Amino acid sequence: MLAAGMSTRMGRPKATLPLGGETFVRRIVKAFRAAGVEEVVVVLGGGASSLEAALRDEGVDARLIVNPDFERGQFSSVLAGLRAIDRPGVLAMLLTLVDVPLVAPSTVRRILERYRATGAPVVRPVRGDQHGHPVLIDRSLFSRLRSADPNVGAKAIVRAHCSETGDVPVDDEGAFLDIDTPEDYARVLTDRQAGEASPEPPSEKR
Repeated sequence: MLAAGMSTRMGRPKATLPLGGETFVRRIVKAFRAAGVEEVVVVLGGGASSLEAALRDEGVDARLIVNPDFERGQFSSVLAGLRAIDRPGVLAMLLTLVDVPLVAPSTVRRILERYRATGAPVVRPVRGDQHGHPVLIDRSLFSRLRSADPNVGAKAIVRAHCSETGDVPVDDEGAFLDIDTPEDYARVLTDRQAGEASPEPPSEKR
């Protein structure tokens, strides 16, 4: 999970924002664990010491690492996470963002099941022409990630290797719900307080 950004649009760290009594990070980690993910790594950046302390106090069940190059942008955190997880026996990397905290465990589970059934190099949730998170990237693409243009990052690799086989249709608003700004956050809080089952997304990852 990438949580190393400066959160400039939000104005405060997204990792420890509360939502339903839990932080964004804890919600995502719990969803991954519930889906059967064996190891969850959270990549931190700015303010790492205080964030790490807060997440450990909350009992977040994940390995917390620090990306010393976080100011170089999101892709530097992708590479930091890759370095942390890449070892013999690791078949793929499951990538998500801290600003997508409402993804359901069932969606994560379906991504894993599709990968195990097909071996597709990229597996991701889709809804119509939208695609969301998490995104699974097969080990065969790790070297391409490492040699990718930092200005383009992982997007070009994902787009080049996505397929109908790896696209998993899901009816999960949380897989497409990107909380980036105070307005996004306030809207989600209002929707949840009002008991709305499927709030409209404030913005979507493309």
